[in-house]
Amino acid sequence: MNVRFHLWLIPLLPFAGFLINGILGARLHRGVVTAVALLAPLLSFALVVRDAIALYGTGPVFPSPYVETCPMPWISVGPLHVDFSFVLDQLSLVMLLIITGVGFLIHIYSVGYMRGDKGYARYFSYLNLFLFFMTTLVLAGNVLVMFVGWEGVGLASYLLIGFWYQKTSAADAGKKAFIANRVGDFGFLIGIFLLLANFGTLTFSEIAAKLAANPEWMGGALTTICLCLLVGATGKSAQLPLYVWLPDAMEGPTPVSALIHAATMVTAGVYMIARTHFLFERSPHALNVVAVIGAATALFAATMGLVQNDIKRVLAYSTISQLGYMFLGCGVAAYSAAIFHLVTHAFFKALLFLAAGSVIHALGGEQDMRKMGGLWRKTPITFVTMTAAVFAICGIWPFAGFYSKDAILYAAFLHGTRGEILWFVGLVTALLTALYMFRLWYMTFFGEPRAHEAHPHEGPWSMLGPLVILGALSICGGWIGRGEGLGRIGEFLAPTLGTYTDESQVPHLELILSCVAVAVALLGWLIAHSLYAKKTDRPARLAAAMPGAYKLVANKYYVDEIYNAIFVKGLMGVSKYLLNLVVDAGILGGAAWLLGGIAQLGGAILQRWQSGNLRSYAAWLAAGAAAVLVVFLLWPALLHSQSGWTGLGH
Repeated sequence: MNVRFHLWLIPLLPFAGFLINGILGARLHRGVVTAVALLAPLLSFALVVRDAIALYGTGPVFPSPYVETCPMPWISVGPLHVDFSFVLDQLSLVMLLIITGVGFLIHIYSVGYMRGDKGYARYFSYLNLFLFFMTTLVLAGNVLVMFVGWEGVGLASYLLIGFWYQKTSAADAGKKAFIANRVGDFGFLIGIFLLLANFGTLTFSEIAAKLAANPEWMGGALTTICLCLLVGATGKSAQLPLYVWLPDAMEGPTPVSALIHAATMVTAGVYMIARTHFLFERSPHALNVVAVIGAATALFAATMGLVQNDIKRVLAYSTISQLGYMFLGCGVAAYSAAIFHLVTHAFFKALLFLAAGSVIHALGGEQDMRKMGGLWRKTPITFVTMTAAVFAICGIWPFAGFYSKDAILYAAFLHGTRGEILWFVGLVTALLTALYMFRLWYMTFFGEPRAHEAHPHEGPWSMLGPLVILGALSICGGWIGRGEGLGRIGEFLAPTLGTYTDESQVPHLELILSCVAVAVALLGWLIAHSLYAKKTDRPARLAAAMPGAYKLVANKYYVDEIYNAIFVKGLMGVSKYLLNLVVDAGILGGAAWLLGGIAQLGGAILQRWQSGNLRSYAAWLAAGAAAVLVVFLLWPALLHSQSGWTGLGH
């Protein structure tokens, strides 16, 4: 093929938008700021589509597994040689289409949502910066370049979550996200060092080649490496135990939530595990840990979503839960299914957040679902599109989430002796997902209006247009996974992630399990209908009947309080007492006292010397001359003695 792939332009265009709006935005007309902000992701998306057509146009399989763009020498120290290289394969291409495509729609939506904000240019510069770092992360040809993008999306998320920094809650949420991710990133960094120590390279293709050439390498150091990488993934993708930052990230503008949850930051951990799957496949123990963390997080977050009243926080916990499904898919070695769910999740989760933003916009900033209701007549486009997203996330046929989520559950069911347990946990999570999502649906759009101080209305078409496009994708976006082996997307990802195989010996087992999953989702809908559409006083009575359990879940199992007591206050206590007494008073104070004493002693001695008495100076001069004569007279004898001692030693 004679196609030239300018992969470096894909991240560079958003970076140029960041620089222009970040430096000059305050002095530019708002229309120019908007044009720059939208052109950057649009042109990147166009380049990705062009590359996709060039690579996929001749057939479902790439002519080559990797397309590499001119690697630039970056680090060369002794045996370590690292290039700043970008590579394109099936996995990175799918991710780029999601990041730039969905990201562009979120940029369009932001034009209407943020039009009255004083920090309009600053907002779009941060948004472009986010895309720059995420595309860098995905295109990385080695772990170190990935780490650059990895840290960059952490920085961009800090800036966007705390965008309204005048609010204490927003500033605190940004810091919380930044610190929680630093904990995970520390584990990731240790994993990078271990990769370098054991493989002598950080390039993905070279590591994979060495593993392929040594099939006997299993467990041991590989397990340690994988677990360190997993720590980083739990931080970025908000899994147990580092999930606590994501619910508070709702303090940022709603389009930021859509970007973080659907197309960028939280998908980084899933992508990293899929990218390094050749490592995890050599460590069954690490894969089991990934599966257990995913299943546990999915269920744990779903329970908290049941009782949240802030519409954005409900969606935040649903994101944590859906990411748990993706980790479960990776943990049972169904990497293609996990990436497939990442794709469909990007469609319906971006739509859910943007539709929630449309609701908040319609109600003048109100986010409490207890003060909503009756909006389906006032905001019909928002209602219809959000309904498609609710059906998709619940896994109801034939919406997008049905195909991807059921593929993960089916793979989990077939996964060894623990497969049935993992499948059951995923099934219970599906029931809870349907329950809290239809709860949101009923409380927001149905019943009588509750405490509306504003006159509900639809937003401008810059906000509604992306809703319609994402609504269509939430309905039919999963159809690319129909058929045996995940259909077209499974065939496309096979060269990179392996073939998605059906190892069941039971006829029509996948169809049976799919029917069970849909039935469970419909059961969740039925329960939500009985609680929030018919007898609306029943939820309050249930909460009163089980006050302890309700309070426990409503307070998010007191995890934040536990972390604050153990880690935050613990570290502050160490800083206040141990460091204060040992470092400040002991070491620093002692050093200051010692230096002061030396200075005083030296001053006293010098004061004796510099007395101004001529006879004293003459005496000191005579004493010094005598000391010099003694040294010169005794020096030969000392040398002779030393020489004799040395000879005895021999």
